[in-house]
Amino acid sequence: MKFYEYRAKEVFQRYGIPVPKGLLVVSSEEVVSPPLPAAVKAQVLVGGRMKAGGIAFAESLKEARRATSRILGMEIGGYGVKKVLLEERLEIERELYLSMTLDRSARTALLMASPDGGIDIEQVPGERIFRSPIPPLVGIQPYILRGLKEAMGLPKELGRSLSAIAEALYRLFKGEDAELVEINPLVVTRGGGLVAGDAKLILEDNALYRHPEYQGMEQDLTVLEREANQKGIAFIELGGNIGVIANGAGLTMATMDALHVHGGRPGVFLDLGGTDDPETVKEAFLLMMKARPRVILLNIFGGITKCDTVALGVQEASEVAGAEIPIIVRIRGVNEERAREILREAGMTAVLDMGEAAKAAVQQAGE
Repeated sequence: MKFYEYRAKEVFQRYGIPVPKGLLVVSSEEVVSPPLPAAVKAQVLVGGRMKAGGIAFAESLKEARRATSRILGMEIGGYGVKKVLLEERLEIERELYLSMTLDRSARTALLMASPDGGIDIEQVPGERIFRSPIPPLVGIQPYILRGLKEAMGLPKELGRSLSAIAEALYRLFKGEDAELVEINPLVVTRGGGLVAGDAKLILEDNALYRHPEYQGMEQDLTVLEREANQKGIAFIELGGNIGVIANGAGLTMATMDALHVHGGRPGVFLDLGGTDDPETVKEAFLLMMKARPRVILLNIFGGITKCDTVALGVQEASEVAGAEIPIIVRIRGVNEERAREILREAGMTAVLDMGEAAKAAVQQAGE
């Protein structure tokens, strides 16, 4: 579950992480007494706000209202802006990077930091990134904080503040069952303080039962994503023109990688999971067809899921929706021969090799 910036900062405050004063509005008429000078920030669950024009600066009430009016209703990364956060504009001396994430290989929390904040961490040279796994039984230790302060090159007082924020970040990470807590930038102000200029918070969906306060929290979903969510289908819209249906997150991601290798652009991906119900497969296919991709690539490995079950659902969906969108199928596993027979009867050709299927989908999407 992703949090809007303003909600993430509310959680930050609970854990003692300093954040700027702010005002959340849904219309320019609500901009009555904003903190001035202000940073006017679109609230969306995607990055790239600055590049898209979703962040502006205002010196006066009139400028703040004008910026709010312009930003509301913008579309950033395919999502409409419905809320705007007006924050006090920080006097920035330096920008740092600080985050806590999950290192799945080491099975621990991972503290990451860099003296080069304000840009994507992927762009920062590896030697400028401090990384330290957090021992799960004892948590953040003094030696980790010493290494952090040395890597960031801060004076003594700011080093103490940084240590306190890092410890709070770890408490938040554990207490909220987070996958990622990120501050970028962590601002060193001209007054000599540290403030979270931005906030990113992602919680582990499978732990939400422990957090009833977040149940039903709004998520920035497209119309089709919302429909899929209501039906319990994992469905995400992207920016390409190829629809991907697979079973299991790993196979879904591998399918998307195969498309990229052949120069394709996945536009929608749908994870069937371990379903063994033709009606569920049919519903998933009809949902995919509503997204109108150029071509649909179905990639199924039948272990728990039986291949013929999936094929029956695909056949029923194609009979309902017609054959307007080409469908390329790679299907292997339990009852695969029967599945290919069903698909042949429905006028589809099943491919055995995933790379061959991906290549065919890319060619079809380009025609």
